[in-house]
Amino acid sequence: MKTKTRLNITNGDSAVSKLRAAGVPGEIIPWNDVLHEGPVNAALSLHDLSELRALFISERGWDDFAHVSGSFGQRDRTLASLERFEEIVLWFEEDLYDQLQLLQLLDFFSRSSDRKARLSMILVVGYLASLPPSALAELEPKRASITPAQLELGQRAWRAFGSADPSAVERIAAEDTSALRFLSAALTRHLEEFPDSRSGLSRSEAEALKAIESGHTTPVAAFLEVARQQKSIFLGDIVFYWYLERMSDSETPLVTWKDGSRVVAPRGKEDSREFVTGELAVTDVGRQVLAGKRDWQSLNRNSRWLGGVEIKPGTGGWRWDSAANALVHPGTGAAKEKTPGSTPRKS
Repeated sequence: MKTKTRLNITNGDSAVSKLRAAGVPGEIIPWNDVLHEGPVNAALSLHDLSELRALFISERGWDDFAHVSGSFGQRDRTLASLERFEEIVLWFEEDLYDQLQLLQLLDFFSRSSDRKARLSMILVVGYLASLPPSALAELEPKRASITPAQLELGQRAWRAFGSADPSAVERIAAEDTSALRFLSAALTRHLEEFPDSRSGLSRSEAEALKAIESGHTTPVAAFLEVARQQKSIFLGDIVFYWYLERMSDSETPLVTWKDGSRVVAPRGKEDSREFVTGELAVTDVGRQVLAGKRDWQSLNRNSRWLGGVEIKPGTGGWRWDSAANALVHPGTGAAKEKTPGSTPRKS
């Protein structure tokens, strides 16, 4: 009979390295998925969703399909042999990137009826990879058992996120989510990526244009300025550069290089060196959109998936009303009324 051990699951490779350096016992695997971008269908099996996610990531040029699919497959096979483990510890952070990974795992474990292993969790404010090994070693014995309430809330939130109805996410963000203390802020930050009701820009797109306009004109400077404005940083530079490309890929682009040429995000290290030091410029149309005088979604020609919702070009579809801090429902032109005290928190 094989000796049973512990499984530790965390957000990415950097955190894995730090946990190993801290001497955390057991097997350690990264989840490594940028779930806040691209399609997520919560009705799919873990295997099928992993294949869908690998296809999206490879199509963006963020990784090779064979590599990312193989990485996800290895991760999923570990979860298919839970009988090997006495305890499973989830190590995650407060930000949107981590909270979505946590929801996927809580949903998975809530449906693992044959699981015998104890479930534990360590949630941190800040970033696991930035903590010294000694701090991680001190956190390890403080892990708390995952409760039925956390499993139930995680399952509902994951199914809402991976559905075609974002109002389900809004309802969960507005309820008592104290079982998962960082969830409401993370889900609200997700909803802020829906097109703004006035400009058609997501919060990240608007912040990128404002950063460039204010003098942060290289892609890396604009990225750092946008990151500085986040209460909980969740956005990586590669995804941010894709945002710049998307806003440039139009007959009437919002942002270009200083010479007026289209911005194309780097697909490899050689491209990156030249890209990050280039000079960006917001176009006249970009300034009009920022001012709410034109609608980016009427000019945009690319779809974007936010969880289970496809944001298609055009003026229809779900919007985010930043003044009301609420979704605008299609066809109504107004945010749904909320009961007093139920407004989701902004990050």
